Amino acid sequence: MAENGKRNFEASMARLEQIVTLLERGDAPLEQALTLFEEGAGLLRSCQQQLDEAEQKVTLLTSRADGRPVETVFQGDQA
Repeated sequence: MAENGKRNFEASMARLEQIVTLLERGDAPLEQALTLFEEGAGLLRSCQQQLDEAEQKVTLLTSRADGRPVETVFQGDQA
C-alpha cells in the first residue's frame, strides 16, 4: 500500500479481481459475501477517482497556453 494508506491503482484492481472471483464462486456465507461486496464497492470508487484524476492531469498537460484543451488522436504504442 502507499504511504498514506491508500492502495495504488494496480493493487486495487488486483484485489477487486480477487473479490469478483470469490463472489462468482458463490460459496461464501452471506455475511462474508456482503463484506466482500462492500470492500469491492469501495475499491471501485477509489479506482474511478484515480482514473478521473489521471484524466484531469492529462487534460491539463495537453492544454494550450490559453487553457483550451488540445484534442489529438491517441496512437498507442507504435512499436
